[in-house]
Amino acid sequence: MLKTGFDNDTYLEEQSSEILARVESARGRLYLEFGGKLMFDHHAARVLPGYDPNVKIRLLESLRDRAEIILCIYAGDIEKRKIRGDFGITYDADALMLIDGFRSRGINLRGVVITRFEDQPSAVSFENRLKRRGVDVFRHYYTKGYPTDVDLIVSEEGYGRNDYIEPSKPLVVITGPGPGSGKLATCLSQLYHDFRRGVHAGYAKFETFPIWNIPINHPVNAAYEAATADLRDVNLVDPFHLEAYGTTAINYNRDVEAFPLLNRILGKITGDRSPYASPTDMGVNRVGFGITDDHVIRRAAEQEIIRRYFRYSCEYVMGLTEKETVQKVELLMDDYGLTPENRPVVEPARRGLVERKPNDTLDRSTASALMLKNGTIVTGKSSELMHSSAAVVLNAIKKLAGISKDVHLLSPATIESIRSLKRSINTFPLLLDLEEVLVALSVNAAAFKPASDGMTKLTELRNCEAHLTHIPSSGDESGLRNLGINVTCDPLFGSRRLFND
Repeated sequence: MLKTGFDNDTYLEEQSSEILARVESARGRLYLEFGGKLMFDHHAARVLPGYDPNVKIRLLESLRDRAEIILCIYAGDIEKRKIRGDFGITYDADALMLIDGFRSRGINLRGVVITRFEDQPSAVSFENRLKRRGVDVFRHYYTKGYPTDVDLIVSEEGYGRNDYIEPSKPLVVITGPGPGSGKLATCLSQLYHDFRRGVHAGYAKFETFPIWNIPINHPVNAAYEAATADLRDVNLVDPFHLEAYGTTAINYNRDVEAFPLLNRILGKITGDRSPYASPTDMGVNRVGFGITDDHVIRRAAEQEIIRRYFRYSCEYVMGLTEKETVQKVELLMDDYGLTPENRPVVEPARRGLVERKPNDTLDRSTASALMLKNGTIVTGKSSELMHSSAAVVLNAIKKLAGISKDVHLLSPATIESIRSLKRSINTFPLLLDLEEVLVALSVNAAAFKPASDGMTKLTELRNCEAHLTHIPSSGDESGLRNLGINVTCDPLFGSRRLFND
């Protein structure tokens, strides 16, 4: 059974109390910069077993009478169609998903800010789409003078150029679909406009990782470095906090580097000295107080470091990241004595590979392994009929449902019908990917009880671990993601074809 090491109720109580205390100390209005993922924070759930991926949106739901949200999205991310990796959707689509999530929970969305707007065609289209669906949209521009000329930044030519979003609640949460969305600049722009109008307001930051009150070399903090290896983030002891209070607090390089400038800007906006002596002071993160079992989260965080190694290794061979990113995670693995094989599903998957003869129709042998929640590992191999990802999922649900290995959940007629269709419309390869197999399973379940019994077990695969000996096809990747399986794969293509569908 999966062990937990985190208590959501304790965390919610601690976090809501801290935020409300900051609202009171702001003596008017608090702009709270919400870093990380507001909804579906699967990284936090993986490194803190027991953590609810939607606990932060639950927090805001409990504060909805006093809170509203401003959602930021960088115009360049819309234009480049930047992808959120865990869902495989673009940032603008993620923004729409977030808006739906706010509405379904009764949380007020004050508006959407398109940041660093320069009339990008895709950003204009996105703006029009939102407006025509009744969403208020505002434009913010590149800040003149940033980062050296504070007088120009805090002027009508700097923050003053941006649209002002007039809040209606004392707590204004500024969030976005990913890093670089312009959350901090939006907070500071709003502060500038408020003080110009004689409205007192304050600023604070909510960033889950790194966790400030656990050691810098704790695997959870190392997992944050691994997750942001492409951004080159580095954890460090907050020197400002150490000097001001004589106590150790953990932060990361970008926050520490930006702190002197941010303090100067805050002082310039408010006409007073900044209330913060350190970047850690700005934070309201209480996630460390929700940890209940340090051993469990250490082991989970080590596994996350290995996952990130596989992810970046695959992105490197696909041309999506640099070699330095892979090397940084390799160094982290060395620091913690980790190897790829420390992931329990790696070796069983690789053992499933078989030698292929030159005249075989498949490009190369592929195999997959999946670990059930009771620790049992199930494997699957590619064949003339289906991908190994599909095979391992079928074998896993047969195991869970107590169905004999000899029973075929998909009838040969169903498989051949799909293959014939693919052949007739020139869709290759003919073997079925996971998405196709799941559809076929649902069809068979209507008339074949073992298929129906197996299909009921699909939900039990959520949060299970799996490893593939190859980079999955789009249909396999989508199917695994929809099932909620945590997947890694070796940085090898399952086909010699350059178009890997």
